[in-house]
Amino acid sequence: MPQTPLERLIYGAILISFLVLGALFAWRVPDWQAPDEPAHYNYIAQVANGELLPVIEMGDWNNDYLNNIKANDFVPSVIGDLDTVQYENHQPPLYYWLATPIFIATNGNLFAVRMVSIILALITLMLAYTITKTIFPERTHLGLAIMLLIGFLPQNLHILASVNNDALAGLMIALTIFLCVRYLQDETLSAWQLGIAVGFIFITKTTAYFMAGIVVMVLFIRWWQQSKYKFSNLVQSYLQFGIPASIFALIYWGRNIATYGFPDFLGLQTHDEIVVGQQRRIEFIAENGIDAYWREAFLTTFHSFWGQFGWMEARLADALPIAIWFIVLLIILAVTGLVVYGLGITRNQTHAPQNTIWITLGFVMLFALAQYVYYNITFVQFQGRYIFAGIIPFAIGMVLGVDTWRKLIFSHQDYLKWITVLLFAIFIPLDLYLIWRVIPCAVGCI
Repeated sequence: MPQTPLERLIYGAILISFLVLGALFAWRVPDWQAPDEPAHYNYIAQVANGELLPVIEMGDWNNDYLNNIKANDFVPSVIGDLDTVQYENHQPPLYYWLATPIFIATNGNLFAVRMVSIILALITLMLAYTITKTIFPERTHLGLAIMLLIGFLPQNLHILASVNNDALAGLMIALTIFLCVRYLQDETLSAWQLGIAVGFIFITKTTAYFMAGIVVMVLFIRWWQQSKYKFSNLVQSYLQFGIPASIFALIYWGRNIATYGFPDFLGLQTHDEIVVGQQRRIEFIAENGIDAYWREAFLTTFHSFWGQFGWMEARLADALPIAIWFIVLLIILAVTGLVVYGLGITRNQTHAPQNTIWITLGFVMLFALAQYVYYNITFVQFQGRYIFAGIIPFAIGMVLGVDTWRKLIFSHQDYLKWITVLLFAIFIPLDLYLIWRVIPCAVGCI
């Protein structure tokens, strides 16, 4: 928790603002107008009806039907078979299990189920603050700014206010990052906690699986740093991590192999065979050329990272161009500020974290980007939200870069550190404007 009364006030205001705006997004975004929401909702409905681990099978994906209901903004007259949209049934089950009691208690109320994601994301914001405070104990205002960027980045808030397992995946990634940072700083911590965290990731979402590799790396780093290391200590750490993680993995993956056959332990091969009609990379290049492919890849990824709402049809840039210019300015400040920080120009004014923490955060971001690129090798899925798996190191980099310029310009006026927080607080009124005036009718009037 923040230490000073002012920081506690701002911390509380951020959390309350997130709850309010999250509820507004959950209420104002028209039903089903978030990526894959019907399929995630139907997974929960199946669990509520007693199917603890749904199976993806032929008929769960109907490309023509999906295109029709999306083109008609999910109006009641065309969504009669919505309960057959079940192409997310291959997903790990934990998020859906957590949402099922709310589904049952509210008789499947969509707003109530959307709010499950908001509550999970609220915990993620708290963890993001704690991670930043652990890394920069004397610059706690950075944690507040990071909470603002993660919580109120328009596209992220749009996704977090929908029925989607991304919210729980983000929470588990944040928890694992926090444990990794603490593990590198405190030699009394045991690796079994990291094993349990990764075990839960294995039953949360495959896009978070890369955190297992991060933990393996962190365990090796701490062993390497110890002054009197023994190989047996490394083996012990890996066993403490691997046993609890493997229990989760073997139970869930074993079930998948029994269901889908070897080696389809994630159900992804079956998913790809069933989901017919999604545009593939080679098809796009054949129709449009390689130059058009790279142009579309860059522009769509950028816009859909910051704000491309609904099923990718309503861009922030079209609704409010000045917001994009503000974002571009922040990016320029952040990138150049990080260069300055990295060169050590302001190092005597900062409390730089140890290199191992930077390495850990860097690999989290790198792996998040790598899996996004890997997915787009086969399909054309330029959805920037897939990079949100690395949103914590991204936010730390953005805020640290901007704050570096603030320190350079106002080096002797520490109270002006709140300028950094205020810059990222601009996302709050932006989100309020978007959800009240733009998104509801941009993705289907209500």
